[in-house]
Amino acid sequence: MSFQTTETIQRLWETFLRDQLAAMPPAERQKFEQPFEQRFSELLKGAANGENSRDGFLDLVGLGDNGPPDFDKIAYPHITPDFDDAVVPSQLHAAAELYYIYQHERMKIFEVVDTLLRLFRLGKMRIQRGPGARGLYLLEKWQPLRYKRADRMVAYRRAFNYGTAQAPAGAVVNRNFHRQMVGFMVSLGQYFRDLLIGEVIRGGQVIEQRPFGSVATVQRIGLDLRYALDRSTYGNIFSLAMETGHHLKTVLQLLDAPDIKKAFDANTKWDVVEIVSNRYLGGVAEPSQRAKMAESGRRILQFVADNDFKTATDPILFQSVVRPMGAHAEAWVAAYRMTPEGRGFPGVTPALQSVLGIRQAA
Repeated sequence: MSFQTTETIQRLWETFLRDQLAAMPPAERQKFEQPFEQRFSELLKGAANGENSRDGFLDLVGLGDNGPPDFDKIAYPHITPDFDDAVVPSQLHAAAELYYIYQHERMKIFEVVDTLLRLFRLGKMRIQRGPGARGLYLLEKWQPLRYKRADRMVAYRRAFNYGTAQAPAGAVVNRNFHRQMVGFMVSLGQYFRDLLIGEVIRGGQVIEQRPFGSVATVQRIGLDLRYALDRSTYGNIFSLAMETGHHLKTVLQLLDAPDIKKAFDANTKWDVVEIVSNRYLGGVAEPSQRAKMAESGRRILQFVADNDFKTATDPILFQSVVRPMGAHAEAWVAAYRMTPEGRGFPGVTPALQSVLGIRQAA
């Protein structure tokens, strides 16, 4: 379809939309706003993708079948935006699992198991025939087949820029991950705090349900987080996360074996982790905070991986979809503030301003 025809459709559509919405009762307008916008996009796409749309450039330079036409007869160059969709979901899900594994690495889970293996081998732990002893024997044979601690450290550095391992030459390192992760958490927290304020001011959730919080801020940081994770988690990140995830699952089941808990006079596997860490590894490493950061951080990254953050989304629908994530974001921020690296956390609003590049007034 020609440029002039497409331009006419755009002009007439705005007039049609204004007249139709004006004729509707205010209570019903909201139901049709989003369908009208979707229909407008379909009309523009259909108008630009006619039979001869692929020859638009040839017509423009005069190489088409009919010679150089007038400008008003050139096909409209409608380009579908697809940058935000150009991600590999499996890589983002692997990054979510890797983040869960990393927090357990910080809890010294793998070091605790290595210590148990050493004690078992040297005969310094009073277990012999129970499920824990058998599990340690099998674990020593089954230690991650390909990816050792050094491989995990490189993966953490590439995907999250965590740790001090040297990144391989030429590899993409996600240097802004932590800043974007904190920014996404605080943007969700700010969104629901603004929503709560709006509900208090308006007297409830029913009156004017649209929240004061900015959907665009959550979407913008979420898209940046998706893009950065996608471009830094290629290669062996997926296979490493899968293999190490199975290893971590086996390790946690092993620590819960009754003979191992009895050997350390422990009630739970986390008591075993704490006792072994204090006795052999120089102290415990924030298990309570790390466990919550692992749980909520993985859930948030899974949400980021599966959400396309469309610009024209219905704010009420977005509010319903994202509401379960608000509790995870607040829990993550609360746990993060109790860790060594998070004790300098300035608060939700200053942190969000920093991520958005807003300079604070002196």
